[in-house]
Amino acid sequence: MGRPWAARGAEGASARLPLVLTALWAAAVVLELAYVMVLGPGPPPLGPLARALQLALAAYQLLNLLGNVGLFLRSDPSIRGVMLAGRGVGQGWAYCYQCQSQVPPRSGHCSACRVCILRRDHHCRLLGRCVGFHNYRPFLCLLLHAAGVLLHVSVLLSPALSALLQAHSALYTVALLLLPWLMLLTGKVSLAQFALAFVVDTCVAGALLCGAGLLFHGMLLLRGQTTWEWARGQHSYDLGTCHNLQAALGPRWALVWFWPFLASPLPGDGITFQTPAEVVGLVAS
Repeated sequence: MGRPWAARGAEGASARLPLVLTALWAAAVVLELAYVMVLGPGPPPLGPLARALQLALAAYQLLNLLGNVGLFLRSDPSIRGVMLAGRGVGQGWAYCYQCQSQVPPRSGHCSACRVCILRRDHHCRLLGRCVGFHNYRPFLCLLLHAAGVLLHVSVLLSPALSALLQAHSALYTVALLLLPWLMLLTGKVSLAQFALAFVVDTCVAGALLCGAGLLFHGMLLLRGQTTWEWARGQHSYDLGTCHNLQAALGPRWALVWFWPFLASPLPGDGITFQTPAEVVGLVAS
């Protein structure tokens, strides 16, 4: 009988749906941002040098964002194609009845992906894919640059939004920031004013969400933990800050944040992991 995770057809549609919804949401924000920039209040006027720097920064941020999204989606963190036969021995190995396979330590079965994930951290609902050994690095960089892009847009549009809010009462301000759709449907704001408030609201909320996620996973990164291990207070693979960074990001861990396509091969295979005792033994020898 074939492996349940060998056939990906049933999973494909359900895995693509969150990604499609996220792409539609992003497209809606981009369209409304374009409307604000072209027909609405838009950002404050800039000189030629400042405008060139803004465009260069925006292009750099978008390249990093899209590059890390592509790497995250292309990297398969699951046990598909991984030779596990005959290796299912030793402490931490377990048998997954859904995948009908021995799985290594730190792996976990994902009900959404319908397969076990190597060094499983969590399932990303927005992108419809698990975060694991092979795509943890682009996930972290994605959080960083997504927060940067959203914050950049918020800063660009905040003077126009501030001028709009200062011209009205406090109640109007609260209603526009919290209920922009209701204000539009009741005719209290123009389409340009609604688009401005909606884009800034979305970008600020998204930047806070990505920033919080980056801080949380940065803590896990420095401790050498997954989310599952953190929730259970496990520190079995904490090798120290430097070794933890290298294990998750590769030898060029300080540079991979700045460019998604920088080569920095991971030292492990997602199946076996060093423990603190092994690292101490290697240093002693």
